[in-house]
Amino acid sequence: MASAAEQLASNFNFGMFRKATELKNRIWFTLGILIVYRFGTYIPLPGIDIDQLALLVETNQSGILGMFDVFAGGAISRMAIFALGIMPYISSSIIIQLMTSVSPTLANLKKEGEPGRKKITQYTRYGTVILAFLQGYGISVGLESAGQIVTDPGIFFRISTTITLVGGTVFLMWLGEQVTSRGIGNGISLIIFSGIVAEIPSALINTLTLGRQGTISTLTLLLLFALIIAVVIFIIFMERAQRRLLVQYPKRQMGNKMMGGDTSHLPLKLNTAGVIPAIFASSILLLPITIANFNLSTDQSWLSEIAALLGRGQPLYMLLYASAIIFFAFFYTSIVFNPTETADNLKRNGGFIPGIRPGEKTAQYIDFVLSRITTIGALYLAFVCILPEILIAQYSIPFYLGGTSLLIVVVVGMDTVGQIQSHLFAYQYEGLIKRSRIRGRRK
Repeated sequence: MASAAEQLASNFNFGMFRKATELKNRIWFTLGILIVYRFGTYIPLPGIDIDQLALLVETNQSGILGMFDVFAGGAISRMAIFALGIMPYISSSIIIQLMTSVSPTLANLKKEGEPGRKKITQYTRYGTVILAFLQGYGISVGLESAGQIVTDPGIFFRISTTITLVGGTVFLMWLGEQVTSRGIGNGISLIIFSGIVAEIPSALINTLTLGRQGTISTLTLLLLFALIIAVVIFIIFMERAQRRLLVQYPKRQMGNKMMGGDTSHLPLKLNTAGVIPAIFASSILLLPITIANFNLSTDQSWLSEIAALLGRGQPLYMLLYASAIIFFAFFYTSIVFNPTETADNLKRNGGFIPGIRPGEKTAQYIDFVLSRITTIGALYLAFVCILPEILIAQYSIPFYLGGTSLLIVVVVGMDTVGQIQSHLFAYQYEGLIKRSRIRGRRK
């Protein structure tokens, strides 16, 4: 097995890519879905005055609305049919996963395997529709109260806008599921990824324009780009960091052969939760901030105060954001990695961690190590996401691409490239097996 793996690594090259027909079909399918998504971000809602909308967006672009517009691929600033994006689905996933920890019914469904997973997925879809309806109706009311944006306000506008936004979110949810099953990578993450990447050119142009106008100095621009490169390298390093626990297997007599006696490692990622905590934290802040930002009426000044307190760079916003990231880092890690189950699997296969008794003691040790590295991972996520907010607040540096956006782009890009490489390795492995069989027949 080791020699086969070495042969795969030595023969690996992207020249095999043109021969991997299934992989190419998956990539083309994914690109087609993302093109459909990007096209939908340019289809505006009916009954919207584009000029008045542009004025509203311009006054709020530097705030939290601008950050969520990046997540939506510019759909919010254009008030497109995909303005809600995929955030209602993510919020619904958060709620369902939280409920699996407190609801015995959902907890039992989670243990049923594939049938239970399908039911939980169905509940998540129902929750997505409900949340999209609430957010869509809130946006329709907010648009009516925001001046002359709506050409013909009334109940018909609210109904049509709500239905359109809910339909756009449900369609995006379906597109994401299709990419996950028939394409390459995680569909939901790739939709967010493509929206962020699509806004990078305009953000770069805006930054360079500020430099040309003298708003920010050339030295500041160079330091800004150097900082972005350094953060990207830091993210890659932290995402690849692992804590490897040594696992030993005792020798066992099986017939006339002595089996076992090997050693291996149990890899624990420093950031087991990945980019999910940052996305979850962003989606949690979306609903109240959206309502506060869209309401411009003078008779509801308390909403304006909330919008000011939760604006980008504000201490309350940064505190809530960092707290939510740290919480979801621990919460999601506890969902995706079960120390007790891992310890039972090691015990069942005869493996043990040197110096630790198999069973409950091993589970406690794994949980102890996982908690320590998750603390580092959670602080790393919070640092990357909060750093741009601190620079905006203290030094007025125009960060069009926030820490969360940068984190999503790097992590999702690494995951997608890794899946492509896995498909290429699998294709090469199949080719080696076929060639070895042909050689065996010839002999």
